[in-house]
Amino acid sequence: MKAIRKNSGTLKTLYVVRHGSSEGNEGVEFQHPDSPLSVTGRAQAEQIALRATKLDFEAIIASPLARAWDTALAISRACDKPFERLDLLVERVKPTELLGKRLDDPEAMELCDQWEESLSTPGMRVQDGENFDDLISRADAVLAHMLARPEKSILAVSHGYFTRMLIARVLMPTTLTGEQYGELHWNIVMQNTGISVFQYVENFRGKQHWRLTTHNDQAHLG
Repeated sequence: MKAIRKNSGTLKTLYVVRHGSSEGNEGVEFQHPDSPLSVTGRAQAEQIALRATKLDFEAIIASPLARAWDTALAISRACDKPFERLDLLVERVKPTELLGKRLDDPEAMELCDQWEESLSTPGMRVQDGENFDDLISRADAVLAHMLARPEKSILAVSHGYFTRMLIARVLMPTTLTGEQYGELHWNIVMQNTGISVFQYVENFRGKQHWRLTTHNDQAHLG
């Protein structure tokens, strides 16, 4: 019989913040990768920045896309901490052909439907857009990167869809299938500047793993 080990507790904490609302989020076209924060988004960035001053973290890491970068900049200024870029944190990559097309354009809608299918179908790819395999590999790489860093607590600014993949991967680290993700991601809400908290822990059996402790916290927006 194995001896029962005392719970070693939290080994690392990762705060993941979705960027403030962007012009693309509020528009009628498929969003360009570098869509900037809207007026509302800039106000939200200041609100999450104030909230961040009450959080305990050692490093700020951000997606290089403008809406995430400028959200991180607001947090950096409020907390008087530098921040750095991590390309792995970017939003899912759309097929180039979609960019700038109206959301109600029939051909664009058909292409988007095909691409959405590829995001939950292993091996399927639509033009130059990312697919399920790309996203799950990128989520794994982000979690591995965070574990390899020396800081015990990190704040990352990323994007809604990619954060949903991180959540799905943490909830189902070895068994997540495309079909499961296809159902799961529609039921995970990630609103602008919502905070999700992940902890890397060791349980009483000595097993180390990620867990989700907070999802889409928007208390700072009132």
